[in-house]
Amino acid sequence: MTYLVTGGAGFIGGHVAEALLNRGDRVVVIDNFNDYYDPAIKRRNVARLGDYDNCAIIEGDIRDAALIDRVFAENSISRVAHLAAMAGVRESVNQPHLYLAVNVTGTLNLLEASKAATIAQFVLASTSSVYGKTKILPFVETDSADRPLAAYPTSKRAAELLAHTYHNLGAMQVTALRFFNVYGPAGRPDMMPWRLMEAAQTGAEIKLFNGGDIHRDWTYIADTVKGVLAALDKPLGYEVINLGCGAPISLNEFVEIIEEFAGKHINTVSVPTPPSDPPITFCDNSKARELLGFAPSFSIREGLRQTWDWYREYRRL
Repeated sequence: MTYLVTGGAGFIGGHVAEALLNRGDRVVVIDNFNDYYDPAIKRRNVARLGDYDNCAIIEGDIRDAALIDRVFAENSISRVAHLAAMAGVRESVNQPHLYLAVNVTGTLNLLEASKAATIAQFVLASTSSVYGKTKILPFVETDSADRPLAAYPTSKRAAELLAHTYHNLGAMQVTALRFFNVYGPAGRPDMMPWRLMEAAQTGAEIKLFNGGDIHRDWTYIADTVKGVLAALDKPLGYEVINLGCGAPISLNEFVEIIEEFAGKHINTVSVPTPPSDPPITFCDNSKARELLGFAPSFSIREGLRQTWDWYREYRRL
């Protein structure tokens, strides 16, 4: 069986591809190695996959429909983990055209190719950001999620709806996974865990929204990967499923844990929370537990310890 992992040089995609390879599956990775953050980090991520004989790496853009069609035709793709995206809520405020082009048109290209190939399962990476400033806590899939706060969650919600069209018209098996604040080793340098660990070493000032009094439901990468693989293995028709730990903590507490591991104070300053960001993310993961057997096993402290240990080795501290 051959799996296509889009965005396979990225943080989540690289871990998913490696997990599939480790269990013996054939994997085709496609990534455009864009410069949203340092492409050298993505090159290092994909280098981890280079030792596997059953892995093919394709440098290309999911907006290129002809390329996507060739990838499917030449590799007998049977299941898709669509993890490629323009990421970053706040940056999407400045580049809405780019975010909609990649995250909606790119998804459309993959759905069209998947329809032609009659694939067995399509897993779409979505985001908890689609819930916006909902008053329904914890976040639950029955929420309408129709008030996104920026172009990034708008594009992801649109991709979910687009995927439903393909299920409705062609019975495509689609599971959309709404990720919650994924973190861990080899994470993205633009995200808070990496930025705080860097700041602990450099003394750089870190801006905390609302003085750190915002809450996030951090989900460790190993737990997220298990959820993605479970979704790939279990077609369910069309489902939207939250994939998160279900235990939000304040950003202040998050900072304190990293300070403890680093043994250093982090220089922080309070700034207003921008209109693109909700005050809390909070996952109701009961549907994932029921349908996918999802059972997150890493507490935030355990996950940050693993992340800090990786960071120390990465920076040779």
